[in-house]
Amino acid sequence: METTTLPVISRSPITNKEYPLPVNADDKKGIDSFIALHPGKKVVIVQGLGFVGSVMGLVVANALTEEYAVIGIDLPSASSFWKICSINEGVFPVLASDPKISQYYQRALQKKNYYATYDNYAFSQADVIIVDINLDVKKQSSFNDDVEDYHVDLAPFKKAINSIGQNCKPDVLVLVETTVPPGTSQKIVKPLLEENLQQRGLPVAELKVGHSYERVMPGPKYIDSIQNFYRVFAGTDDKSSDAIEKFLRTVIRTDEYPLTKLGNTNATEMAKVLENSFRAMNIAFMVEWSRFAEEAGVDIYEVVNAIRMRPTHKNIMLPGLGVGGYCLTKDPLLASWAKMNLFGSEGRLHESERGVHINDKMPLYAFEYLQSQYKDPLQGKKVLLLGVSYLNDVGDTRYTPVEGFYDCLETERAEIALHDPHVLYWEEKDVWVNRDLQELLQTDYDFIIITTGHKEYRNNAELIARLLQKPAAFIYDTIGVLTNEEIKALAAKHTVKVIGRGDL
Repeated sequence: METTTLPVISRSPITNKEYPLPVNADDKKGIDSFIALHPGKKVVIVQGLGFVGSVMGLVVANALTEEYAVIGIDLPSASSFWKICSINEGVFPVLASDPKISQYYQRALQKKNYYATYDNYAFSQADVIIVDINLDVKKQSSFNDDVEDYHVDLAPFKKAINSIGQNCKPDVLVLVETTVPPGTSQKIVKPLLEENLQQRGLPVAELKVGHSYERVMPGPKYIDSIQNFYRVFAGTDDKSSDAIEKFLRTVIRTDEYPLTKLGNTNATEMAKVLENSFRAMNIAFMVEWSRFAEEAGVDIYEVVNAIRMRPTHKNIMLPGLGVGGYCLTKDPLLASWAKMNLFGSEGRLHESERGVHINDKMPLYAFEYLQSQYKDPLQGKKVLLLGVSYLNDVGDTRYTPVEGFYDCLETERAEIALHDPHVLYWEEKDVWVNRDLQELLQTDYDFIIITTGHKEYRNNAELIARLLQKPAAFIYDTIGVLTNEEIKALAAKHTVKVIGRGDL
Protein backbone atom coordinates (compact mmCIF):
# COMPACT_ATOMS: atom_id res chain seq x y z
CA MET A 1 0.00 0.00 0.00
CA GLU A 2 1.43 3.35 -1.01
CA THR A 3 1.78 5.95 1.74
CA THR A 4 1.81 9.72 1.37
CA THR A 5 4.22 11.79 3.42
CA LEU A 6 2.62 15.02 4.52
CA PRO A 7 4.80 18.15 4.38
CA VAL A 8 6.15 19.49 7.64
CA ILE A 9 4.28 22.65 8.54
CA SER A 10 5.53 25.89 10.08
CA ARG A 11 2.64 27.80 11.60
CA SER A 12 2.58 31.50 12.41
CA PRO A 13 1.39 32.19 15.97
CA ILE A 14 0.45 35.69 14.82
CA THR A 15 -1.78 34.95 11.83
CA ASN A 16 -2.26 31.18 12.32
CA LYS A 17 -1.21 30.76 8.68
CA GLU A 18 0.55 27.52 7.78
CA TYR A 19 3.64 27.23 5.58
CA PRO A 20 4.91 23.88 4.24
CA LEU A 21 8.69 23.71 4.71
CA PRO A 22 10.72 24.05 1.50
CA VAL A 23 11.99 20.83 -0.02
CA ASN A 24 15.44 22.35 -0.59
CA ALA A 25 17.40 25.35 0.63
CA ASP A 26 17.77 27.11 -2.72
CA ASP A 27 16.72 30.77 -2.65
CA LYS A 28 19.54 32.15 -4.81
CA LYS A 29 17.15 33.78 -7.26
CA GLY A 30 15.27 35.59 -4.52
CA ILE A 31 18.48 36.80 -2.87
CA ASP A 32 19.99 38.02 -6.15
CA SER A 33 16.78 39.81 -7.09
CA PHE A 34 16.69 41.58 -3.74
CA ILE A 35 20.32 42.70 -3.96
CA ALA A 36 19.76 43.91 -7.53
CA LEU A 37 17.17 46.35 -6.17
CA HIS A 38 19.91 48.06 -4.12
CA PRO A 39 22.95 48.53 -6.36
CA GLY A 40 26.01 49.86 -4.56
CA LYS A 41 24.59 49.34 -1.08
CA LYS A 42 26.42 47.30 1.51
CA VAL A 43 24.71 44.03 2.37
CA VAL A 44 24.16 43.28 6.06
CA ILE A 45 23.10 39.76 7.04
CA VAL A 46 21.43 39.13 10.39
CA GLN A 47 21.77 35.47 11.32
CA GLY A 48 18.80 34.55 13.51
CA LEU A 49 15.28 36.02 13.33
CA GLY A 50 14.23 35.71 16.95
CA PHE A 51 13.38 38.47 19.42
CA VAL A 52 16.80 40.08 18.95
CA GLY A 53 17.74 39.34 15.36
CA SER A 54 14.48 40.31 13.68
CA VAL A 55 14.39 43.69 15.40
CA MET A 56 18.13 44.24 14.91
CA GLY A 57 17.43 43.76 11.22
CA LEU A 58 14.78 46.49 11.42
CA VAL A 59 17.21 48.88 13.08
CA VAL A 60 19.89 48.26 10.44
CA ALA A 61 17.29 48.68 7.68
CA ASN A 62 16.56 52.07 9.26
CA ALA A 63 20.21 52.98 9.85
CA LEU A 64 20.98 56.57 10.77
CA THR A 65 23.75 57.52 8.35
CA GLU A 66 23.87 54.82 5.68
CA GLU A 67 21.47 52.84 3.51
CA TYR A 68 21.92 49.08 3.84
CA ALA A 69 20.36 46.13 2.07
CA VAL A 70 19.42 43.86 4.99
CA ILE A 71 18.86 40.12 4.78
CA GLY A 72 17.65 38.11 7.75
CA ILE A 73 18.45 34.42 7.66
CA ASP A 74 17.11 31.56 9.74
CA LEU A 75 16.63 27.81 9.49
CA PRO A 76 13.83 26.35 7.35
CA SER A 77 12.47 24.57 10.43
CA ALA A 78 8.95 24.26 11.81
CA SER A 79 9.72 26.81 14.52
CA SER A 80 11.45 29.37 12.28
CA PHE A 81 10.31 29.14 8.66
CA TRP A 82 7.10 31.08 9.30
CA LYS A 83 9.20 34.08 10.39
CA ILE A 84 10.97 34.14 7.03
CA CYS A 85 7.69 33.98 5.13
CA SER A 86 6.06 36.53 7.42
CA ILE A 87 8.76 39.18 6.92
CA ASN A 88 8.54 38.81 3.15
CA GLU A 89 4.73 38.92 3.18
CA GLY A 90 4.51 42.17 5.13
CA VAL A 91 3.77 40.88 8.65
CA PHE A 92 6.49 41.45 11.21
CA PRO A 93 7.06 38.26 13.26
CA VAL A 94 7.23 39.92 16.68
CA LEU A 95 4.30 41.34 18.62
CA ALA A 96 5.37 44.26 20.78
CA SER A 97 3.90 47.32 22.45
CA ASP A 98 6.58 49.58 20.94
CA PRO A 99 4.96 51.67 18.15
CA LYS A 100 8.39 52.11 16.56
CA ILE A 101 8.34 48.45 15.52
CA SER A 102 5.49 49.11 13.11
CA GLN A 103 6.93 52.46 11.99
CA TYR A 104 10.34 50.97 11.21
CA TYR A 105 8.87 47.96 9.47
CA GLN A 106 6.61 50.08 7.28
CA ARG A 107 9.62 52.19 6.30
CA ALA A 108 11.57 49.06 5.44
CA LEU A 109 8.66 47.83 3.32
CA GLN A 110 8.58 51.13 1.47
CA LYS A 111 12.33 51.02 0.84
CA LYS A 112 12.17 47.28 0.09
CA ASN A 113 15.46 46.87 1.94
CA TYR A 114 14.62 44.03 4.36
CA TYR A 115 14.44 40.50 2.98
CA ALA A 116 14.39 37.13 4.75
CA THR A 117 15.74 33.80 3.56
CA TYR A 118 16.85 30.32 4.61
CA ASP A 119 19.61 29.95 2.01
CA ASN A 120 23.23 30.14 3.22
CA TYR A 121 24.13 31.52 -0.20
CA ALA A 122 23.18 34.90 1.31
CA PHE A 123 26.40 34.88 3.35
CA SER A 124 28.43 35.05 0.15
CA GLN A 125 26.95 38.47 -0.58
CA ALA A 126 27.49 39.97 2.86
CA ASP A 127 29.74 42.85 3.82
CA VAL A 128 28.66 42.55 7.46
CA ILE A 129 27.21 39.51 9.23
CA ILE A 130 25.56 39.96 12.62
CA VAL A 131 25.22 36.75 14.64
CA ASP A 132 22.02 36.77 16.70
CA ILE A 133 21.35 33.06 17.17
CA ASN A 134 20.49 31.06 20.27
CA LEU A 135 23.13 29.50 22.47
CA ASP A 136 21.26 27.32 24.89
CA VAL A 137 22.10 25.84 28.26
CA LYS A 138 20.50 22.47 28.88
CA LYS A 139 19.56 21.99 32.51
CA GLN A 140 19.17 18.50 33.90
CA SER A 141 18.24 19.49 37.43
CA SER A 142 14.69 19.43 38.76
CA PHE A 143 12.80 21.55 41.27
CA ASN A 144 13.89 19.25 44.09
CA ASP A 145 17.61 19.12 43.33
CA ASP A 146 20.01 21.02 45.56
CA VAL A 147 22.50 21.94 42.82
CA GLU A 148 22.30 23.18 39.24
CA ASP A 149 23.22 20.40 36.79
CA TYR A 150 23.65 21.77 33.30
CA HIS A 151 25.37 21.33 29.96
CA VAL A 152 26.45 23.95 27.41
CA ASP A 153 26.07 22.49 23.93
CA LEU A 154 28.11 24.52 21.46
CA ALA A 155 27.43 22.20 18.51
CA PRO A 156 24.50 24.21 17.02
CA PHE A 157 26.40 27.47 17.50
CA LYS A 158 29.50 26.05 15.81
CA LYS A 159 27.37 24.74 12.96
CA ALA A 160 25.95 28.22 12.43
CA ILE A 161 29.44 29.77 12.41
CA ASN A 162 30.62 27.11 9.96
CA SER A 163 27.73 27.98 7.64
CA ILE A 164 29.15 31.50 7.53
CA GLY A 165 32.72 30.38 6.95
CA GLN A 166 31.71 28.04 4.15
CA ASN A 167 30.17 30.91 2.18
CA CYS A 168 31.45 34.33 3.26
CA LYS A 169 33.87 36.74 1.59
CA PRO A 170 37.40 36.72 3.04
CA ASP A 171 37.12 40.38 4.13
CA VAL A 172 33.70 40.14 5.79
CA LEU A 173 33.00 41.63 9.22
CA VAL A 174 31.41 39.05 11.53
CA LEU A 175 29.90 40.74 14.58
CA VAL A 176 28.72 38.37 17.31
CA GLU A 177 25.83 39.75 19.37
CA THR A 178 24.79 36.42 20.86
CA THR A 179 25.49 36.09 24.56
CA VAL A 180 28.32 33.56 24.61
CA PRO A 181 30.73 32.04 27.14
CA PRO A 182 33.72 34.38 27.63
CA GLY A 183 36.45 33.35 25.22
CA THR A 184 34.10 32.29 22.41
CA SER A 185 35.03 34.89 19.78
CA GLN A 186 38.77 34.36 20.20
CA LYS A 187 38.82 30.61 20.81
CA ILE A 188 35.89 29.37 18.70
CA VAL A 189 34.42 31.85 16.20
CA LYS A 190 37.59 33.25 14.65
CA PRO A 191 39.41 29.86 14.36
CA LEU A 192 36.36 28.23 12.76
CA LEU A 193 36.00 31.03 10.21
CA GLU A 194 39.72 30.97 9.41
CA GLU A 195 39.69 27.18 9.02
CA ASN A 196 36.79 27.37 6.56
CA LEU A 197 38.41 30.14 4.53
CA GLN A 198 41.66 28.19 4.31
CA GLN A 199 39.79 25.08 3.18
CA ARG A 200 38.26 27.19 0.42
CA GLY A 201 41.71 28.43 -0.60
CA LEU A 202 40.97 31.98 0.53
CA PRO A 203 43.18 34.33 2.60
CA VAL A 204 42.37 35.03 6.25
CA ALA A 205 44.31 38.27 6.77
CA GLU A 206 41.33 40.55 6.02
CA LEU A 207 38.76 38.65 8.08
CA LYS A 208 37.25 40.83 10.82
CA VAL A 209 35.64 39.33 13.93
CA GLY A 210 34.27 41.01 17.04
CA HIS A 211 31.68 41.00 19.78
CA SER A 212 29.16 43.62 20.86
CA TYR A 213 26.43 42.36 23.11
CA GLU A 214 22.88 43.59 22.88
CA ARG A 215 20.75 44.75 25.78
CA VAL A 216 17.43 44.28 24.06
CA MET A 217 14.40 45.01 26.24
CA PRO A 218 11.22 43.69 24.58
CA GLY A 219 8.37 46.03 25.43
CA PRO A 220 7.51 49.71 24.91
CA LYS A 221 11.16 50.67 24.30
CA TYR A 222 12.12 47.73 22.11
CA ILE A 223 13.77 49.77 19.33
CA ASP A 224 15.34 52.27 21.71
CA SER A 225 17.06 49.48 23.64
CA ILE A 226 19.03 48.81 20.46
CA GLN A 227 19.36 52.16 18.72
CA ASN A 228 19.26 54.57 21.64
CA PHE A 229 21.30 52.79 24.27
CA TYR A 230 24.90 52.30 25.32
CA ARG A 231 26.96 49.68 23.49
CA VAL A 232 30.09 47.84 24.54
CA PHE A 233 32.28 46.35 21.82
CA ALA A 234 35.66 44.82 21.03
CA GLY A 235 37.37 43.14 18.11
CA THR A 236 39.71 40.19 17.98
CA ASP A 237 42.30 42.60 16.57
CA ASP A 238 42.64 46.31 15.82
CA LYS A 239 41.23 46.21 12.29
CA SER A 240 38.19 44.32 13.58
CA SER A 241 37.62 46.87 16.37
CA ASP A 242 37.85 49.73 13.89
CA ALA A 243 35.37 48.08 11.52
CA ILE A 244 32.90 47.37 14.32
CA GLU A 245 33.05 50.92 15.62
CA LYS A 246 32.52 52.32 12.12
CA PHE A 247 29.50 50.08 11.57
CA LEU A 248 27.89 50.69 14.96
CA ARG A 249 28.14 54.45 14.49
CA THR A 250 25.86 54.12 11.45
CA VAL A 251 23.04 52.42 13.38
CA ILE A 252 23.31 53.67 16.99
CA ARG A 253 22.92 57.24 18.22
CA THR A 254 26.45 57.42 19.54
CA ASP A 255 26.24 61.20 19.98
CA GLU A 256 23.87 60.62 22.91
CA TYR A 257 24.95 57.09 23.83
CA PRO A 258 28.73 56.83 23.38
CA LEU A 259 30.29 53.50 22.53
CA THR A 260 32.53 51.78 25.08
CA LYS A 261 35.49 49.92 23.62
CA LEU A 262 37.04 47.19 25.77
CA GLY A 263 40.48 45.67 25.41
CA ASN A 264 39.41 42.36 23.85
CA THR A 265 36.40 40.20 23.12
CA ASN A 266 36.95 38.15 26.28
CA ALA A 267 36.16 41.34 28.18
CA THR A 268 32.96 42.18 26.28
CA GLU A 269 31.73 38.60 26.59
CA MET A 270 32.47 38.66 30.32
CA ALA A 271 30.73 42.03 30.68
CA LYS A 272 27.45 40.65 29.36
CA VAL A 273 27.34 37.55 31.55
CA LEU A 274 28.56 39.47 34.61
CA GLU A 275 25.89 42.12 34.07
CA ASN A 276 23.15 39.49 33.95
CA SER A 277 24.66 37.39 36.74
CA PHE A 278 24.52 40.40 39.07
CA ARG A 279 20.84 40.92 38.33
CA ALA A 280 20.03 37.22 38.66
CA MET A 281 21.74 37.04 42.04
CA ASN A 282 19.97 40.21 43.18
CA ILE A 283 16.65 38.49 42.43
CA ALA A 284 17.71 35.24 44.10
CA PHE A 285 18.75 37.19 47.19
CA MET A 286 15.17 38.39 47.65
CA VAL A 287 13.69 34.88 47.71
CA GLU A 288 14.65 34.05 51.29
CA TRP A 289 13.76 37.55 52.46
CA SER A 290 10.24 37.32 51.03
CA ARG A 291 9.79 34.05 52.92
CA PHE A 292 11.09 35.66 56.10
CA ALA A 293 8.65 38.54 55.63
CA GLU A 294 5.71 36.15 55.36
CA GLU A 295 6.79 34.37 58.55
CA ALA A 296 7.33 37.65 60.40
CA GLY A 297 4.07 39.25 59.29
CA VAL A 298 5.93 41.95 57.34
CA ASP A 299 5.06 43.59 54.02
CA ILE A 300 8.35 43.21 52.13
CA TYR A 301 7.16 45.64 49.44
CA GLU A 302 6.98 48.58 51.83
CA VAL A 303 10.32 47.52 53.33
CA VAL A 304 12.04 47.49 49.93
CA ASN A 305 10.47 50.78 48.88
CA ALA A 306 11.74 52.36 52.09
CA ILE A 307 15.25 51.05 51.40
CA ARG A 308 15.11 52.34 47.83
CA MET A 309 14.97 55.88 49.19
CA ARG A 310 18.71 55.49 49.68
CA PRO A 311 20.32 56.29 46.30
CA THR A 312 22.90 53.50 46.58
CA HIS A 313 20.17 50.86 47.04
CA LYS A 314 17.67 51.77 44.34
CA ASN A 315 18.26 48.53 42.44
CA ILE A 316 17.24 46.18 45.23
CA MET A 317 14.63 43.79 43.80
CA LEU A 318 11.08 42.92 44.79
CA PRO A 319 9.79 39.35 45.16
CA GLY A 320 7.89 37.62 42.37
CA LEU A 321 7.00 34.38 40.68
CA GLY A 322 10.51 33.87 39.34
CA VAL A 323 13.07 34.75 36.70
CA GLY A 324 12.45 34.22 33.01
CA GLY A 325 13.64 35.26 29.60
CA TYR A 326 16.60 34.14 27.60
CA CYS A 327 19.41 35.82 29.57
CA LEU A 328 19.10 35.71 33.37
CA THR A 329 18.10 32.05 33.37
CA LYS A 330 21.39 30.90 31.81
CA ASP A 331 24.08 33.59 31.51
CA PRO A 332 25.73 32.91 34.90
CA LEU A 333 26.04 29.27 33.84
CA LEU A 334 27.73 30.27 30.57
CA ALA A 335 30.32 32.17 32.59
CA SER A 336 30.97 29.28 34.96
CA TRP A 337 31.21 26.84 32.05
CA ALA A 338 33.69 29.08 30.23
CA LYS A 339 35.84 29.37 33.35
CA MET A 340 36.28 25.60 33.43
CA ASN A 341 36.12 24.65 29.75
CA LEU A 342 37.72 27.54 27.85
CA PHE A 343 40.20 28.79 30.46
CA GLY A 344 41.05 25.52 32.22
CA SER A 345 40.04 26.47 35.74
CA GLU A 346 39.22 23.72 38.23
CA GLY A 347 36.75 25.89 40.14
CA ARG A 348 33.22 26.91 39.29
CA LEU A 349 31.51 30.26 39.85
CA HIS A 350 29.63 28.70 42.75
CA GLU A 351 27.58 31.69 43.87
CA SER A 352 26.48 32.52 40.33
CA GLU A 353 25.36 28.93 39.75
CA ARG A 354 23.55 28.90 43.08
CA GLY A 355 21.72 32.11 42.16
CA VAL A 356 20.38 30.52 38.98
CA HIS A 357 19.26 27.42 40.88
CA ILE A 358 17.42 29.47 43.49
CA ASN A 359 15.66 31.41 40.76
CA ASP A 360 14.72 28.22 38.92
CA LYS A 361 12.95 27.00 42.07
CA MET A 362 10.94 30.18 42.61
CA PRO A 363 7.84 28.93 40.73
CA LEU A 364 7.83 25.85 42.97
CA TYR A 365 8.03 28.05 46.05
CA ALA A 366 5.13 30.16 44.76
CA PHE A 367 3.09 27.01 44.24
CA GLU A 368 3.99 25.59 47.64
CA TYR A 369 2.93 28.88 49.23
CA LEU A 370 -0.43 28.55 47.48
CA GLN A 371 -0.81 25.03 48.82
CA SER A 372 0.09 26.18 52.32
CA GLN A 373 -2.72 28.73 52.19
CA TYR A 374 -5.28 26.47 50.49
CA LYS A 375 -5.37 23.03 52.05
CA ASP A 376 -7.92 21.29 49.80
CA PRO A 377 -6.96 19.33 46.64
CA LEU A 378 -6.67 21.37 43.45
CA GLN A 379 -7.98 18.61 41.19
CA GLY A 380 -10.86 19.92 39.08
CA LYS A 381 -10.54 23.45 40.42
CA LYS A 382 -10.92 26.20 37.83
CA VAL A 383 -7.86 28.44 37.67
CA LEU A 384 -7.37 31.63 35.65
CA LEU A 385 -3.75 32.70 35.16
CA LEU A 386 -3.33 36.37 34.35
CA GLY A 387 -0.16 36.54 32.28
CA VAL A 388 2.10 33.92 30.71
CA SER A 389 5.05 36.02 29.48
CA TYR A 390 8.15 36.26 31.63
CA LEU A 391 8.08 40.07 31.93
CA ASN A 392 5.43 42.72 32.22
CA ASP A 393 4.20 44.37 29.01
CA VAL A 394 6.09 42.06 26.63
CA GLY A 395 5.03 39.02 24.61
CA ASP A 396 8.05 36.84 25.32
CA THR A 397 7.41 33.41 26.84
CA ARG A 398 10.97 32.05 26.62
CA TYR A 399 11.82 30.39 29.95
CA THR A 400 8.91 32.15 31.61
CA PRO A 401 8.55 31.20 35.29
CA VAL A 402 4.83 30.88 34.64
CA GLU A 403 5.64 27.58 32.90
CA GLY A 404 6.89 25.96 36.12
CA PHE A 405 3.85 27.21 38.02
CA TYR A 406 1.55 26.02 35.22
CA ASP A 407 3.19 22.59 35.29
CA CYS A 408 2.53 22.29 39.04
CA LEU A 409 -1.14 23.11 38.49
CA GLU A 410 -1.32 20.56 35.67
CA THR A 411 0.25 17.91 37.88
CA GLU A 412 -2.52 18.53 40.42
CA ARG A 413 -5.06 18.25 37.55
CA ALA A 414 -6.49 21.73 37.88
CA GLU A 415 -8.49 23.19 34.97
CA ILE A 416 -6.42 26.13 33.69
CA ALA A 417 -7.50 29.13 31.62
CA LEU A 418 -4.91 31.58 30.30
CA HIS A 419 -4.98 35.31 29.63
CA ASP A 420 -2.22 37.52 28.32
CA PRO A 421 -2.74 40.77 26.37
CA HIS A 422 0.61 40.33 24.60
CA VAL A 423 0.66 36.60 23.77
CA LEU A 424 -1.50 34.81 21.20
CA TYR A 425 0.26 31.46 21.25
CA TRP A 426 2.40 29.98 24.01
CA GLU A 427 4.90 28.10 21.88
CA GLU A 428 6.65 26.21 24.69
CA LYS A 429 3.34 24.70 25.89
CA ASP A 430 1.71 24.54 22.44
CA VAL A 431 -1.44 26.31 23.64
CA TRP A 432 -3.34 29.32 22.37
CA VAL A 433 -3.89 32.15 24.84
CA ASN A 434 -7.11 34.14 25.14
CA ARG A 435 -6.45 37.90 24.93
CA ASP A 436 -10.04 38.84 25.78
CA LEU A 437 -10.20 39.23 29.55
CA GLN A 438 -13.83 40.26 29.54
CA GLU A 439 -14.77 37.01 27.82
CA LEU A 440 -12.73 34.96 30.28
CA LEU A 441 -14.30 36.67 33.28
CA GLN A 442 -17.73 35.46 32.22
CA THR A 443 -16.65 32.16 33.77
CA ASP A 444 -16.47 31.68 37.54
CA TYR A 445 -13.12 30.51 38.89
CA ASP A 446 -11.93 28.98 42.13
CA PHE A 447 -8.56 30.72 41.71
CA ILE A 448 -7.55 33.92 39.93
CA ILE A 449 -3.77 34.19 39.96
CA ILE A 450 -1.72 37.16 38.74
CA THR A 451 1.42 35.63 37.26
CA THR A 452 2.78 38.53 35.15
CA GLY A 453 2.75 42.20 36.07
CA HIS A 454 1.22 43.61 32.88
CA LYS A 455 -0.06 47.17 33.02
CA GLU A 456 -3.52 45.82 32.17
CA TYR A 457 -3.65 44.33 35.68
CA ARG A 458 -2.28 47.39 37.52
CA ASN A 459 -4.50 50.12 38.92
CA ASN A 460 -7.37 48.73 36.87
CA ALA A 461 -10.55 49.84 38.58
CA GLU A 462 -12.69 48.05 36.02
CA LEU A 463 -10.92 44.75 36.68
CA ILE A 464 -11.34 45.13 40.44
CA ALA A 465 -15.03 45.92 39.96
CA ARG A 466 -15.49 42.84 37.78
CA LEU A 467 -13.73 40.66 40.36
CA LEU A 468 -16.00 42.01 43.09
CA GLN A 469 -18.98 40.88 41.03
CA LYS A 470 -17.67 37.30 40.89
CA PRO A 471 -18.44 34.58 43.47
CA ALA A 472 -15.93 34.23 46.29
CA ALA A 473 -12.58 32.98 45.01
CA PHE A 474 -8.95 32.67 46.02
CA ILE A 475 -7.05 35.62 44.50
CA TYR A 476 -3.30 35.12 44.49
CA ASP A 477 -0.91 37.89 43.46
CA THR A 478 2.56 36.45 42.81
CA ILE A 479 3.97 39.77 41.50
CA GLY A 480 2.81 42.41 43.95
CA VAL A 481 0.52 44.12 41.44
CA LEU A 482 -2.37 44.83 43.81
CA THR A 483 -2.32 48.02 45.87
CA ASN A 484 -3.25 48.09 49.55
CA GLU A 485 -6.60 49.65 48.66
CA GLU A 486 -7.32 46.98 46.05
CA ILE A 487 -6.36 44.20 48.44
CA LYS A 488 -8.66 45.63 51.12
CA ALA A 489 -11.57 45.94 48.69
CA LEU A 490 -11.14 42.44 47.28
CA ALA A 491 -10.61 40.88 50.73
CA ALA A 492 -14.14 41.92 51.72
CA LYS A 493 -15.41 39.15 49.42
CA HIS A 494 -12.46 36.99 48.37
CA THR A 495 -9.46 35.33 49.98
CA VAL A 496 -6.46 37.44 48.88
CA LYS A 497 -2.80 36.41 49.21
CA VAL A 498 0.32 38.17 47.93
CA ILE A 499 3.87 36.75 47.88
CA GLY A 500 6.01 38.60 50.39
CA ARG A 501 3.15 40.08 52.39
CA GLY A 502 2.84 38.41 55.74
CA ASP A 503 0.22 40.82 57.08
CA LEU A 504 -2.74 39.50 55.09
